[in-house]
Amino acid sequence: MHSIGQIISENRKKLGLSQEDLATKLQAKGFNLTRKAVSKWEQNATEPGISLFLSLCQILQIEDIYEAYFGSNPYNLFDGLNEEGKLKAIDYISLLHASGKYEKHICQIIPFRRAITVYENAVSAGTGNFLEDGPSRTLNIDEALLPENTSFGVKISGDSMEPEFHDGDIAWIIKQETVENGEIGIFSLNGDAYIKKLREDNEGIFLVSLNKKYAPIRVSENDRFDVFGKVVGTGSATDLSI
Repeated sequence: MHSIGQIISENRKKLGLSQEDLATKLQAKGFNLTRKAVSKWEQNATEPGISLFLSLCQILQIEDIYEAYFGSNPYNLFDGLNEEGKLKAIDYISLLHASGKYEKHICQIIPFRRAITVYENAVSAGTGNFLEDGPSRTLNIDEALLPENTSFGVKISGDSMEPEFHDGDIAWIIKQETVENGEIGIFSLNGDAYIKKLREDNEGIFLVSLNKKYAPIRVSENDRFDVFGKVVGTGSATDLSI
């Protein structure tokens, strides 16, 4: 049985890498460590964690860690074969692949597409009755691009909801008659449709833009105010070919 430190040291030297070289390669994979860490592993003063050790195996080209650690791997079909025998086994495996008769069958996943209505009246400048009377089109969209339970989509106009929502994007909506304080929804206020964040506090009810250059819109008691639904996501009109 070999120690982890011995495995690292032997394979590092086999590839002609210094401890500094190995540390640099690990840093490129996102691990924050230095040559001292490699030295401690090889001295068996410390051991790398599992994810770090797997990256070490990749860098050091250790194909069979079981064999490297225990000296042999009874589960490896090459175990016990000399180099000539291993080459003959590899040649036969290549013939099996080339025949095409023994290839693993890989199922192709066909994306499920869903028909969904997208209203083309831009919500920050559209009319309050756009759900009933506004122009729309039905699109077949990959369901993976839609948030769960999406009811419909609407186009966004302007920059009042940037940086989260951009002009021309599609907002995905779950149709419901109320939204919670702090949630983003699609609202009709006195006949105009908006995408805004709802804010309700001691000062009243407001439709708030994410872009700070726009002042909140106050909802008064005498205003006609309706909720079309809750915004649950956004999609690029370009990506969706709209």
